Amino acid sequence: MPDRPFRLRFAPSPTGYFHVGGARTALYNRILASQHGGTLILRVEDTDAERNRPEWTQGILDALRWIGADWDEGPYFQSERAALHRDAAVRLYGEGLAYFCDCTRDDVDARTKGKATPGYDGFCRGRGLEPGPGRALRFRTPREGTTTVVDLIRGTPTFENGLIEDFVIQRGDGSTTFILANVVDDMDMKVSHVVRGEEHLSNTPKALLLWEALGGGEPPVWAHVPVLVNEKRQKLSKRRDKVALESYRDEGYLDTAMRNYLLTLGWAPPGDEEIVPWDVVLDTFRLEDVNSAPAFFDEKKLLSFNDTYVRALPVDEFVAACQPWLAPGKAPWPAERFDAAVFERLAPLVQERCKVLAGVPSYVDFVFLEDAPDDPASWAKAMSGDAAGLLDEVIAAYEALAEWSAPVLKDTLEGIGTARGLKLAKAQAPVRVATTGRTVGLPLFESLEVLGPDRTLHRLQAARGRL
Repeated sequence: MPDRPFRLRFAPSPTGYFHVGGARTALYNRILASQHGGTLILRVEDTDAERNRPEWTQGILDALRWIGADWDEGPYFQSERAALHRDAAVRLYGEGLAYFCDCTRDDVDARTKGKATPGYDGFCRGRGLEPGPGRALRFRTPREGTTTVVDLIRGTPTFENGLIEDFVIQRGDGSTTFILANVVDDMDMKVSHVVRGEEHLSNTPKALLLWEALGGGEPPVWAHVPVLVNEKRQKLSKRRDKVALESYRDEGYLDTAMRNYLLTLGWAPPGDEEIVPWDVVLDTFRLEDVNSAPAFFDEKKLLSFNDTYVRALPVDEFVAACQPWLAPGKAPWPAERFDAAVFERLAPLVQERCKVLAGVPSYVDFVFLEDAPDDPASWAKAMSGDAAGLLDEVIAAYEALAEWSAPVLKDTLEGIGTARGLKLAKAQAPVRVATTGRTVGLPLFESLEVLGPDRTLHRLQAARGRL
């Protein structure tokens, strides 16, 4: 590690939803800055005007806060720094380190077709073209020597300069390319470490060459983290895979669970436990321990992490976390029928079963709807055999109860089932569907206790009527 202030930057591009891979990279930057008393800069790379949207920028900011990768400085917007980038391009051209080129992509392809070395062939390198409409500015890459990247994860990969094409630093329309804008901003912001995805490793030697050409002094230390792949070991794709951090948040994954899981993709905490608190991560995480191999983003494992975190919440915190999914307009029942006290009674039962918070309403809707939810598949499955006769007996027995409690309700139904030669699970199926609308859900008798005798009997009678 260099002996200078730790200044890191996270530089997302607002061209879509926030990728889980970007979230992991942001967390790595946040941890490193926190460990060393450094600064995390947020720099939004919004120069792609055709693809950027303000709502995606806001989405990134909200997602970073949600995941706990908050920043210390910024956000800066790269589009507002265009003058700095243009000045650097002018300077490189003035010093003979860049030249103008009027080749089209078709021109380049026609000249290099069939050649062993792809890419631009340096056709305009000695033509001495002046600036003009449609002419791109290319960096004059050294033809000799090598460029070595000092990478905390990948060691010291070395690149032959002769194999690096004279890359464009300013487009024909005068806009600056990603590579030059990043170098200029990193220099200006005195960035000491660049932690980013491995897909950027191939352009890092270009960045180092620009850094040297612009006299930036000591370059950053690099760390290129491994890509995330799906179960087929394909790189996660926005078009094919579920990669938007916002979608997991909106489904009711906890921020703590998502953060913990993302950090295990390429890194493992000491010991045998993967589920560890944030303070342990801050104490033990080292970039040098991150594996360079692609990491499998396993949705089933993430769900397991979330299940563990949900169950570990104190009940009052679980109730608070559920509120967005219980709110008017979000929940499937009329707002006036919701009773917070009733939900709190059911909350411990829900917490034991619900792995993501978006599923909470489906566990409790039966008690806040006027009638039981109507699920034809559940009805057909449960109301077989002599369901009508069983419901008649249950209605009569429940009407005669002096005490309405879960143990009494259970014993009563169990006795009816035994007399009919039915196990409790079989005997309770018609009662469950009649009162809760589903074949699975919260423990039946605790649910009936909360539902109360009047509503329970009304629903049982309505179901009997249907039969």
